[in-house]
Amino acid sequence: MKTLSTLMLPLLLLTACNTKTSEKSKATDTELATELGADEYGMKQYVMAFLKKGPNRSQDSTEAVALQRAHMDNIQRMANEGVLVVAGPFLDDGEIRGIYLFNVTSVEEAEALTRTDPAIQAGRLSMELHPWYGSAALLKVNEWHKNISAKDF
Repeated sequence: MKTLSTLMLPLLLLTACNTKTSEKSKATDTELATELGADEYGMKQYVMAFLKKGPNRSQDSTEAVALQRAHMDNIQRMANEGVLVVAGPFLDDGEIRGIYLFNVTSVEEAEALTRTDPAIQAGRLSMELHPWYGSAALLKVNEWHKNISAKDF
């Protein structure tokens, strides 16, 4: 019967070879990293926004629909300008309605962008903003999304 050490040796060798292979094959696309503003870890700073129920949700259904359309148009505009990386609603009916991920480096910049949202202006939504550190590759999401979506909002 083989000993545990005899069985473990091939596994350890395989792990060592895989580690060396992945270290050798790890090539950084420095041009893309520079384009995306990535640091040495492939990360960058953003500002995360939590969209919350605002203090004024008394709009009638017609006005609420019009505000939602204007809100979606504003999202599209910011995405097209490259300042909004990710946006989306939460699927429950909680206090936090959705998120934005802004491609800016300060909360003040993000705050100025949130003031352009008609739903914020009407008080239907409010924003809670936080600096956030994440993958610079997220900047490619909107470009890729256009290739996979059959319909626009």
